[in-house]
Amino acid sequence: MLRLQRSRSIWDASLLIAMSAAMPAAAATSETQGWMTESLIVKASDADTVLIDASQRFRRDRSNGDQQVARVSLDHRIATGVQIGAGFAYFHSGPEQEMRLFQQLSMAKGMWLSRTRIEQRFFDTADKAGWRLRQRVQASIPLDVGKQWTLVAAAELMVQLNRAKPSDKTGLAVMRHQIGLRHPIGKALDAQLLYMRQQTFRDGKPDAVAHIPWLTLSWKI
Repeated sequence: MLRLQRSRSIWDASLLIAMSAAMPAAAATSETQGWMTESLIVKASDADTVLIDASQRFRRDRSNGDQQVARVSLDHRIATGVQIGAGFAYFHSGPEQEMRLFQQLSMAKGMWLSRTRIEQRFFDTADKAGWRLRQRVQASIPLDVGKQWTLVAAAELMVQLNRAKPSDKTGLAVMRHQIGLRHPIGKALDAQLLYMRQQTFRDGKPDAVAHIPWLTLSWKI
């Protein structure tokens, strides 16, 4: 029975990624980036978790060059498998700076994790905030009995709700697909390496597709 359930779980996760990847793609420009994230996860209480992270995104000049990210958030459990949270992030690159507020609802059941997030994005090149809705679904599947290796697969859609700048696109703006592995490398330290395909939809010109290896180090205290 356990083997049948494991096979069913792997099939469900594969189906999620296949369905997302099957969405029609327009002609697109393509590039390769490299991302790295360092995360500190603090269990503040039985119901509260604080996340602090920093990211370095190595990008080409046509994608506004390299970017540095700092973020902090607080999630509060309101029921089994259900959390609400909010946070703040700062994005720095050569052409523009962004400050971002966000609120989110996360739900977990078994191998599945769903996150719905609303963002308010404040750019130094825009006079008003840009509002964006993000919907993410993730599957985490242990590959061995000791859970030393976990397959991670995820899909995320980002929907722009207004135009903060004339060049902004409303509606579906970004689509991400991720697949990779997570592995503990210490008592409280995990490493996760993903491949992410990120497609940015643009009006009047080809979509921008980025192929991104993404390494995350997570320390839990």
